[in-house]
Amino acid sequence: MTQQIAIQGGAGSFSHMATLKIFPKAEIKFCATFEEAFLLATKKPELSLVCPCENTVAGRVPEFHSLLRRYSLQIYAEHFEKISHNLLAVRGAKLAFIKNVHSHIHALGQCRKMILNQKLKEVIESDTAFSAKYVAEKNDKSESAIASELAAQIYNLQILKSNVEDEPGANVTRFLVMGKESRHP
Repeated sequence: MTQQIAIQGGAGSFSHMATLKIFPKAEIKFCATFEEAFLLATKKPELSLVCPCENTVAGRVPEFHSLLRRYSLQIYAEHFEKISHNLLAVRGAKLAFIKNVHSHIHALGQCRKMILNQKLKEVIESDTAFSAKYVAEKNDKSESAIASELAAQIYNLQILKSNVEDEPGANVTRFLVMGKESRHP
């Protein structure tokens, strides 16, 4: 039977990347919010949740911690994912013409130097992958997203700059694998 996993975020999110490393053949349920992912894992005991809880640069994920108290999920495992942010835009866009950068608040906070150097206007979105999808759908050469290389591939975006995080190589997110059923290692 294929492992079913709920994550917060869309295709190409860092949660998606972490899940593919932990469960390469999993059936992934993409959820728009952390609450939706927690609810799904609570209601379906056969389903597990892979969720970021803290990052070495941005710190803890507050929404995760508040939901952890509200829902009675068991922690099964942890996974550490190295995060490498990329500045993505539609094909043909040039860095000099980019005005706005869309991403999750933590990703924007992890790329502060590049954003300031490029004089970009930050647009906070719910997820890095949703940001990449938005930029692809808008098809505006003045818009960009901070997201993963996987998001660039999925949404057919070009990478204008790689490794745009303030602390390359030191940016790691801790993910927890959780579920409703009690399991012992």
